[in-house]
Amino acid sequence: MTPEQAAAERVAVVLAERDAIQANLLELDGSFTKRVLDGATLTGQTRDRWATTSAALATLWETFLAYSAVVDRVAALGSGNRRPARKDLPELESLLDRGCVQLSAAPVPLARRDLAAASRPAVTLAAAVGAMRRAFTGVAEVISAIEAVWTAVGVPFDAATEELARCRPLVYGLGQDIEAEFQAAEADLGAQRAAANADPLARWRPAPAGTGRSTAAGADGEADTAAAERLRALVMELCARVAVLDRVRRQARQRIDALTAAATAARTARRDAVSAWREASARVGPLPPLPPDLADPPLAGLAALASRGQWRQLAADLDRCEAELARFGAETVELSGAATAAIDKRDELRGLLRAYKAKAARLGAAEDMSLAARYDEAHALLWTAPCDLTVAQAAVMTYQRAILATEGHR
Repeated sequence: MTPEQAAAERVAVVLAERDAIQANLLELDGSFTKRVLDGATLTGQTRDRWATTSAALATLWETFLAYSAVVDRVAALGSGNRRPARKDLPELESLLDRGCVQLSAAPVPLARRDLAAASRPAVTLAAAVGAMRRAFTGVAEVISAIEAVWTAVGVPFDAATEELARCRPLVYGLGQDIEAEFQAAEADLGAQRAAANADPLARWRPAPAGTGRSTAAGADGEADTAAAERLRALVMELCARVAVLDRVRRQARQRIDALTAAATAARTARRDAVSAWREASARVGPLPPLPPDLADPPLAGLAALASRGQWRQLAADLDRCEAELARFGAETVELSGAATAAIDKRDELRGLLRAYKAKAARLGAAEDMSLAARYDEAHALLWTAPCDLTVAQAAVMTYQRAILATEGHR
């Protein structure tokens, strides 16, 4: 390879590197997050960090312009179809290998300036690229961290906003307390969103050294979304209560009417169960005592709560009345079941007594006076009204054991 060819290849590499740097800088400078930050009113950590980062980005552009000017001269000496002339090789090699990029330095206050101080020495193209790479990394990390916070907290904030918007038409008329709670949630959401927009880095938690945790944007660390998630949970719970109260409001008349009808049906069922209980108690015993009757539902009071829009109190009273009605219905079923079970138990004991009498006859013990006496005693108990089931069952068991003993002897 001739010196001219080698120089041409190096020029091509430098030009490609400059184009890549320029594309990345333009993308960074035109990013949505950077443009928002330039026009935002920032506070706290973000204000301080962005002031430093903006200055670093401005210096980065100054370095790039100085670097790009040198690269333009390099391109002029030999790029494209034109190979460098032999006479231009010394200048080209000097531009490629020696200090030729003048980096800007922060201005020194006049009071601290040295009269004989020279300007900052020029650096090579490679050194300029290294300086820009370090500055670019620092700027990108800050922008990426801010973008990661805005993205992360935006999810619960947006969910809470949508839920509040959905519930807002339902809140009016549900009561001052729920309306005040809803307004407080809206205010809290607005305040938290404004704080996250003004100082997103206050919610940024850098990753501990060596952990290597990175966001999708590339910043090492993670956004703290705990407060935003708590607010979303509070809003979801609040809107769930709003939905319940709205459902009570929409179904109030229907539930009150249903309660009236259910109470009437429950009393009819209780009358039937009491009749069956009394009929059974005249024939068998002992039966469980009759439970108290159903108190009249406070229908007038429920209607008054509905007319005044006191939906929370109405919901609580309706739930209580419906629970009492359910308990009353369960007692009625239990009462009816107890009466039926008592009659069934007596009939079962009668059948058992007849079966053992037949067995005594098969054993040839029908004339046994002792067995006959026990049978008569059990029979009298079972066919006497009211029948004491406890005593009658004991008498049947005594007759049973006597027959079994007779069977054993024989």
